[in-house]
Amino acid sequence: MNLRELSIATFNLFNLNEPGLRMYSDPEGWTQDQYNLKLQWVARQLKMLKPDVCGFQELWHRDSLDNCLQTAGMTENYDVLAPPEATGTKIVCAAIVRKGLLEGQPDWMERFPRKFVLQSSGDDPQTPDINVSISGFSRPVLHFTIKPRENDPAIHVYVCHFKSKAPTKVFNEAWYKADRTTYSKHSAGLGSALSTIRRTAEAAALRFLLTEQMKGNNTPVIVIGDINDGQQSNTANVLTGQPKYLVGDSAGGGDTALYTAQTLQEYRDTRDVYYTHVHQDIRESLDHILVSQEFYDNSRKRLWMFNGMTVNNDHLNFEDHKADGTNDHGIIRAIFKYKPMKKEAQDVIEEEA
Repeated sequence: MNLRELSIATFNLFNLNEPGLRMYSDPEGWTQDQYNLKLQWVARQLKMLKPDVCGFQELWHRDSLDNCLQTAGMTENYDVLAPPEATGTKIVCAAIVRKGLLEGQPDWMERFPRKFVLQSSGDDPQTPDINVSISGFSRPVLHFTIKPRENDPAIHVYVCHFKSKAPTKVFNEAWYKADRTTYSKHSAGLGSALSTIRRTAEAAALRFLLTEQMKGNNTPVIVIGDINDGQQSNTANVLTGQPKYLVGDSAGGGDTALYTAQTLQEYRDTRDVYYTHVHQDIRESLDHILVSQEFYDNSRKRLWMFNGMTVNNDHLNFEDHKADGTNDHGIIRAIFKYKPMKKEAQDVIEEEA
């Protein structure tokens, strides 16, 4: 296979599960009618997107994703990547990959890297010690490789879903019950802090894995998913490495940097209308497509050139997602055209450097 164009999408499925199965504190789950609406809506979105790769979050049951593809008439076109334990009892990350692209077998990473540490005695005598003890991801990170070009290196793809901004529920904790009078008025603040710490740790752990994967080589990487934080958030900064975006004929690129499709699109648009989530009338971009320097226009190591990003988010203007089968996140697709940096341009750049 030698693709000239590669399309990547990310899609939060809003708790896609088989009808009648318990989800969270809801013992009834989806009714058959609600489920049918969800299948039809997801199928319509997939038929519009026609992605080469699409990463999913909030999938509960593999059969539900299979049914969406069947409803869309796309079953024969894609390999479905979902873990064996996706039987309706917990949330997983998943993906579909156009037939012929997948190389090897997918894996789901539940635990943080063995040598990953978040511990410090502080930068100066005034800073107290800190020790964050978290051993794994809230939702296992899906990792797989694709091979869109025979003579180019395989692309490593990661699908992630980090802890939400919703306050962690602390009312069942022993310390809370032991002094309910004190802690009841602080539960929201403490819960929000815990969620932020967990989400930051997840971003740092994935960043650790990515740096090990990318450092000192030319491995193309794509990270897609719901990081539950915005483009300029600390979560995104940790995950991307905060690369510098170049303009004009400047060229560079970072060995372990990740570039957001949103920023790449903003350099082309006169107006930014990118948002994937609405909460209390605040529009935010929680869902992201991040790419390594092999997909960055101004990179010396460029193989693929950014060719635009779209966001399907009109359904976010309507709040009752159960009634119409929609989800509560926008759906992003980014397209890249195969256009390696020409050797002559590389030579000029290196001479000028």
